[in-house]
Amino acid sequence: MMDRAALRLILLGVFLISASSQEPVKKKQNVYIYSFYINSTVTSRYATTVITSRVANTVNESQEIQFEVKIPKNAFISKFRMTIEGTIYDGVVKEKQEAQQQYSRAVSRGESAGLIKSVGRTLEDFKTSVTVAAFSKVTFELTYEELLKRRLGKYELLINTQPMQPVADFKIDIHIQEKPGISFLEVKGDLSTGDLANAIKTTRADKDAWVTFYPTRDQQTKCKSCGENGLNGDLLITYDVDRSNQKGEVMVSNGYFVHFFAPSDVPRIPKNVVFIIDRSGSMNGRKIHQTRLALLKILGDLDEDDHFGLITFDSEIKTWKNELLKATEENLEIAKSFVKMISDRGATDINAAVLAGVDMINRHPREGTASILILLTDGDPTSGEINKERIMANVKEAIGLKFPLYCLGFGYDVNFDFLTQMSLENAGLARRIYEDSDADLQLQGFYDEVAVPLLSDIQLKYTGGTNLTKTSFSLYFNGSEIVVSGQITDNSVESFTSEVIAVSKGNNVTYQETVMPIDPSDVLPENEDFMPRLWAYLTVKQILERQVLLKGQEKEDEKEEALKLSLKYQFVTSLTSMVVTKPQEDEVEVADKPKEGGEEPRPVPGYSRFSPRYGLRGLPGLRGQPGPPGPHSRRRLSGGQGLRRLPLPLPVPHLDHPGIHDSSHMQISSYAPMPTFLEEVAEEESVLPAMIVPRVGINRFLLPAAGQSKPLCFDIPAPQKLRLLQDSASEFSMNGQFMTGRQGFVQIAFHYKTNHHLTINTSSIRYEDGQNHLEFLWDQEPTQHHTEGVSLILQRNEMDVTMGSIRVVILLHKEKGEVFLWPAVRQQPKDVSLRAILGKAEASYEEVQGSQTPTLKIMDQEVKASLEDVTDYTLPSTPVIRCWLVPFQAVMQGDISDFTVTQL
Repeated sequence: MMDRAALRLILLGVFLISASSQEPVKKKQNVYIYSFYINSTVTSRYATTVITSRVANTVNESQEIQFEVKIPKNAFISKFRMTIEGTIYDGVVKEKQEAQQQYSRAVSRGESAGLIKSVGRTLEDFKTSVTVAAFSKVTFELTYEELLKRRLGKYELLINTQPMQPVADFKIDIHIQEKPGISFLEVKGDLSTGDLANAIKTTRADKDAWVTFYPTRDQQTKCKSCGENGLNGDLLITYDVDRSNQKGEVMVSNGYFVHFFAPSDVPRIPKNVVFIIDRSGSMNGRKIHQTRLALLKILGDLDEDDHFGLITFDSEIKTWKNELLKATEENLEIAKSFVKMISDRGATDINAAVLAGVDMINRHPREGTASILILLTDGDPTSGEINKERIMANVKEAIGLKFPLYCLGFGYDVNFDFLTQMSLENAGLARRIYEDSDADLQLQGFYDEVAVPLLSDIQLKYTGGTNLTKTSFSLYFNGSEIVVSGQITDNSVESFTSEVIAVSKGNNVTYQETVMPIDPSDVLPENEDFMPRLWAYLTVKQILERQVLLKGQEKEDEKEEALKLSLKYQFVTSLTSMVVTKPQEDEVEVADKPKEGGEEPRPVPGYSRFSPRYGLRGLPGLRGQPGPPGPHSRRRLSGGQGLRRLPLPLPVPHLDHPGIHDSSHMQISSYAPMPTFLEEVAEEESVLPAMIVPRVGINRFLLPAAGQSKPLCFDIPAPQKLRLLQDSASEFSMNGQFMTGRQGFVQIAFHYKTNHHLTINTSSIRYEDGQNHLEFLWDQEPTQHHTEGVSLILQRNEMDVTMGSIRVVILLHKEKGEVFLWPAVRQQPKDVSLRAILGKAEASYEEVQGSQTPTLKIMDQEVKASLEDVTDYTLPSTPVIRCWLVPFQAVMQGDISDFTVTQL
């Protein structure tokens, strides 16, 4: 267990930072995360996620900082970079044996080897650490890639965040781009509830969706699962694509293709399912109880034309009935009574149990049905035939590839490699059931995935295609998806065709699909090579999965192919390792992909996870020794017209360091090494790729519409001084000014209660509250000010303003030589429509069918509309959105003069 002197910061996509100290850890932090971004781009289900964390050492001595990132188990890390005072240290992916040599050399010097470990059900930890000099900063950038898998009719992109510190500049940006269109999208998880829901913005277009999560420091501490240590929870984005073309989609780009096949307009196939349940002594207690609960629910979900059987086993085999029975109401009730009586006892005869299940299906063949065997066990075979090789040979011979075997391994004691190989040899898969309070739900969830077979014996053929991924599948289940990728011979798209041959309820069916070339302009520049990377990812995944089935030269050849692709695309897989060389005398760390079900990593000889001197989970040779101080140069800022400027950033209130004070006590004389250092911190550029899209429209406002994919939009003529927001109940107002021939706003003013006034223009920001008179500059360092229900956070072209229950972010845009402001309402009183331009949270409309020109029904009034493009300036990435352009009066139910003011 980590010593309490360690300081931890966990962020998902996500970094854990531990800073060494000779003193017990206090709430005052000597490590300051001044920005943290997660940027995830999903193109045709292929997700590339970039995590960037910028950190500063705020004390006058060197500190060791440890970082830990959590990534999905199915993902491959493809890049890791540290930038320390302008010097870049890149992780390099090498063949595992070569990396092992560097690992051994590091161990012989008493150094450590970095490890990736499995954590929980779906995540892995990547760890490294680095010594950061006094008043110095470090940037960490990690990229990982994964192909999202469709389950139960949807794709899931999971982002978990658990910083142990609120972060002023915290952003999650997600862009999903799907050529067929996006049929639905939901944002769920802990971080989408309560007050944090107001920090989430979803923008939809036909083929694109953007999700942003920009919580304020205050919101990061007040959500349901948050506290003074900041955010703690998940953001889960679920979506599916439009499936109007039931044949599937074949997309082509850069000489590669990907075929997504997921028809739903075919009748379900009645199934024959046999459940083989381990009831040996090791299943006692909660395991057997949860198994009973899951089986009772599963039996209740069987369709009447399904047939089923139940087999329990320990050292003896017990069948509920000797034959498959139809899932009638009467049979199901009797079966449930049998399930309720299942109890643990005896040893584990897996061989005899599975063969009994195979025999039950073989003795009762039914035309036009699909058969499935589901084995649930929690341990090794200990009775009857216990040689695993012979068990696998017996089962393979008995099944003869006539139907799949799914093996569910309960808990960590089970031999998961054995179950994986046995299931793969019989066209199935293995799934671990985690021994937890929801194990019964895990069992039900797996069954739901295979509950509705639609096609069997699926063969996919491609004329003009080569280097194909897997093209043969035993069953296709409703809500899932078959994905095949490959290269196009000689890049000849004209001669490339696809064909799918399958069996549907006893009848042969054929699907032929036309090819959809992807226009390069539709793909973000930073993701333009996603198609070959998708192909490489899927190829490597499938080769590694079937390695357990291959032998001899064929196994070596495939392994060599997977290694070659892993090295080419810099994937960290089970065949490769990432070598990170750090600044301290070429110290080396090696990161390996963990094995599912493998043992916990053992400590490296000569390496302790605890540093006795500092009580820190650190690395020997990297302890926080005092180092040279950072730059101390002072910067003189002039005041103006009685206003006091704030030249100093306010990164963490009450930092225990001379010259750093809480914002409410900041003095003009408080020049010190730390503030000057953080001024330089703010100058560092973001490395996140920008979303490059054409920008159109001027002074056009967007209004989301409930239940509709396309928002409404309306134009406002300039020049105008506009009432943007007004809430009389909280004495709040926000007004803005346009100028003739200018894009956006040139000035925006806030008023709160009687004494708080904030004026923002394109060069500076002025705030007064009767006592304080402050001025900020757009190009200065990140700065904060908090007082009496008012929070102001300035950070890189954004001014985050919270007054009472209303939060607005003012974005400074620079476009085509113009500089302008644009407001984005992030939070306002719920269920209140404020009488102002931005006062409506959303609108509602219906498309009028049968009209010769596009017509919408808004508030019982039919209005003419046209589909137009609008640039969404409420997002830093300024995406272009397709919207219904309607007259201002139709949306706002009033004339423009009703929303103008004479003074800001």
